[in-house]
This record gives sequence, structure tokens and C-alpha cells, in this order.
Amino acid sequence: MPAPVAGPASGIGAQVGRRWQAIDRLLPEPAALPAGCGAELAVASGGQPVAIGRCEHWRAEPGSLELSWGAARRFRLTAQVAGPDIGGALDRLLSQWHDHLASVPGAGGEDTAATVTWPSRDIDGVLPLLRHGLMPLTVIAARSTVAAGAGRAGRADPDGPAGVRIRRAGPADIEAVTRLGQEVIRYDGHFGMVSERPSTAAAMRREAAALLARPQPWVWLAERDATPVGLLAAEGPETTGWIAPLTRLAPACYLGFMFTAPGERGGGVGAALVARLHHDVAAAGVPVTLLHYGQVNPLSVPFWSQQGYRPLWLAWEAWPAAAVR
Repeated sequence: MPAPVAGPASGIGAQVGRRWQAIDRLLPEPAALPAGCGAELAVASGGQPVAIGRCEHWRAEPGSLELSWGAARRFRLTAQVAGPDIGGALDRLLSQWHDHLASVPGAGGEDTAATVTWPSRDIDGVLPLLRHGLMPLTVIAARSTVAAGAGRAGRADPDGPAGVRIRRAGPADIEAVTRLGQEVIRYDGHFGMVSERPSTAAAMRREAAALLARPQPWVWLAERDATPVGLLAAEGPETTGWIAPLTRLAPACYLGFMFTAPGERGGGVGAALVARLHHDVAAAGVPVTLLHYGQVNPLSVPFWSQQGYRPLWLAWEAWPAAAVR
């Protein structure tokens, strides 16, 4: 991520922060806007700034796993919008962004996307985002360790259902972790979030090797008759600096991907894997766990709600990037 810089409308951040806290206590204080590409996106009303944005032009490294998690080239708008007319100010900011993208060579290419990450509970932004051709595709969900521990959510048996063994994975499990990780990408490819590419298998193997090389990998396998039927891979707080700023609680754990074999779904394998992670999260004193899931994935929405997660942000996208209206 580019290093953040202070925005010219610093007063907007304070207004946005107060509004976010009224909407959702898990939202963070607004960070300084990223450096962006240099395009000035700002909206004023009555002589006062009411919205400011930065557009980052990002390109995936060839052969990286990040290339499988979306378009190869992405244009990311970070927006801060103050009142009183949130929808109107965002609409004008998105119009400026449209004009900017229309001037960028290659923004109409097939393997491009325009993205805006917007708080899930900030409903005043929904209609402007839809009017400008963006679709809510990916949820960033959060589970508060304290809140979940006080309730009933996520209290599955960490030992798993009968006949299934849940165990921590190690370096010798790289083939199983790689194979099941690829299955996550294949399944999520149905919902427009990700795409399997020629480089995906090698990139997933490198990711698995890095995860499993840690002294206590946050990776678990579910086995039936010694055959892997489920996988959960997570990152501890030492490596989650890239996503931790999206919530007020700190430090954060990140649940990277989870897969349950089709014949095992609904039988408690997935819930047992998550329960094992939650046990370690609580033992480590980590107050929040974050994850991504597809908004239109019919399995993810009910499952993650049952495990104590709820939407915190929505990633809105348009393909190609020039499709922003």
C-alpha cells in the first residue's frame, strides 16, 4: 500500500469519524487518505469541503496470488464524505472519478476493475454507488472476540463431528493446503470475486509454504479417514497490518480462506475449523477477527453469520474500470 498523506480537507476526517462512530462502533477513525495517482477529487458546498477522494492505480505482480483475487489492474477510490447531504456529495465525487477514469489509458481493458470500499451500515451511499454502475460484491466482516464470547455465536465443537479429526497443519501438509486453497478460488470464481489463472497453482503453493513455515501456523486441516476434507488458513496479528486499520479494535487476526469438501458441508466440519481458530484467537488476546466473503455466495452469508461475524465494509466494483458511470 502507498504511504498515506494528509488530505487538504482535514476537517472532513473529523466529521466522518463522528458519523462513523454513530453508525458502527467497530469502524476505525478515518485514516489519512493514500497518496493516490495525483488526480484531485474534491467536492464543496457553500464554500466548504464536503467530500474528498484519492484514486490509487494498482497492478498485480505477475505470478502473484493477489492476481487470482481480482482484476490484474485495479483503480481504488478512497472516499471521505461529510454531511449533511452524504448521497449528493458522494454522487458528485463519483462523477469526478468517472471523468478521471475516462482519461486513463487502459481503464477500459477487460482485466480491470474500479473499486470503492464503503461502510456496510452507511446506507446513504448505496444509491449513488448503484447509480454509478458499481456492484456490492465483497463483504469485509468482523467478529469481536469479547462480544462473541459473551453470546452463543460460534460455539461449535472444536474437535469436529464424529469420524473427523481437526489438527494444526505443518510443512508436510503443503500439498493438501495447496490443493484445498485452489478449491477456494475455483468455488469463489462463480461469484465474480476471484479467477483461477495459469499462475494460481504455483502462487498458492508459495502462499501455503509461507504460512506453514511459521512456528505455530494458524492453519488447520480436517481429516476423515486420513483424507483432508477441510481447511482453514489464517494470519496472526503480526502479519495483518494491511487490513487491521479497517476496524477500531486492535490487534486483528485475518481469516484468509476456508474450504469444506462438498460432501461434508452442513455436517459441522467448517464450524469446527472456525471454532479451533477462535480458541487460539481468544487465547492470544486478539480482540477481533476479519475476513472477506462474497456478497452473493449462498453458503458464506448464513455460515459466517452463524459463526459470529457481521458485515463491516462492502467492496463495490465495476468491470472494466471505465464502466463507472
